[in-house]
Amino acid sequence: VFHGRILARRVVGQETRYEVEVKAPYRHRFPLVSREYLWVPNTCGCPPLREGGEYLLMARRHVNHEHTLNRILLQDDGYARPWTPREARLVREAARHC
Repeated sequence: VFHGRILARRVVGQETRYEVEVKAPYRHRFPLVSREYLWVPNTCGCPPLREGGEYLLMARRHVNHEHTLNRILLQDDGYARPWTPREARLVREAARHC
């Protein structure tokens, strides 16, 4: 779970790749760097993320069996909400209890 700002969107094959500036990680089972690529397994832009927008994102690390692919994946039904200070406060509080 992290707060990120969408820098760019690009369709790559049958997927959409977003370049994201990681503003703040809240829960991290894997390390994040300041800029990450976030992959969505479709080209429709679902969930819709607009360039320049800031979001609260819940994604998972996807590593294939051969360990040749290691990326952050936001599934079609993934959690992506516009970021607000209220959302940030709620997530910080939940992270302390989990």
